[in-house]
Amino acid sequence: MKKYYFTILLTISLLATNKFMSFAEDDKLHNDNSGGVVRLQEDKTSEVKWRLDWEENFDGGDFDQKRWSKIPRNGAEWGRHMSDFSDCYQVKDGKLILRGLRNEHLPNDKSPYLTGGIYTKGKVNFADGRIEIRAKLGKAKGAWPAFWLLPSDNTQWPRGGEVDIMEHLNSDDFIYQTVHSNYTVNLKMIKNPPSGSKAKIDPDNYNVYAVELNKDDITFFVNDKKTFVYPRIETDKEGQFPFNREFYLLLDMQLGGSWVGEINPDNLPVEMQIDWVRFYKKEK
Repeated sequence: MKKYYFTILLTISLLATNKFMSFAEDDKLHNDNSGGVVRLQEDKTSEVKWRLDWEENFDGGDFDQKRWSKIPRNGAEWGRHMSDFSDCYQVKDGKLILRGLRNEHLPNDKSPYLTGGIYTKGKVNFADGRIEIRAKLGKAKGAWPAFWLLPSDNTQWPRGGEVDIMEHLNSDDFIYQTVHSNYTVNLKMIKNPPSGSKAKIDPDNYNVYAVELNKDDITFFVNDKKTFVYPRIETDKEGQFPFNREFYLLLDMQLGGSWVGEINPDNLPVEMQIDWVRFYKKEK
């Protein structure tokens, strides 16, 4: 009997080991023979290969202005403190640093706070692929860093769609991942299907935030773990899935607002560090 039980335990152990090794091979980067980088993702029926199409490593002393522009101030809550003030931006050691700070140096600017953000609007567009961003988020009361996508054709919000890859509030150990459209905003259809979800992060270290823009769904990840899927569904209601289009990418530090709450100026300056941005296309 002891030998019989030992055989069963050994079999279970081998099966578990094989399963673990199979999962460990998923969602990794591999080099192909041509020197390119391929991301492999496997499911039960097929293997999806994503080939690196575009990347930003923030090398040098400033961000590449052929790819990025500073986000101008605007009337939305997230944009009311946006500034081109140099202290809100820094590129150092291969990282982009975006800050939120008290306005102590611009007497002609009546905003009490200043925030930094960049976007690819009019310069780089993304569609039908996978975007990844490796970043370390700052923590402060009233801090609201975000990575998100808006339509390149400037279709009026929310009809053109918005994809929030990551939004972080205050000092939370989780982030929000959400989509917005006419269907979710104007028609208030946020439960069928669910329009957003929360995902755990390590708030003290770097995490990788990702989204896949597919023909029939938007799929979100944190540290290569699938966290949320928003599908196209059959419906007679307008604008449920406007996401098959080109988008530009926004990376910004935001401060204050009705959602994140009041700002504690004693917590400032607050900063987030962005290590890299990568965009993958499916291999044909």
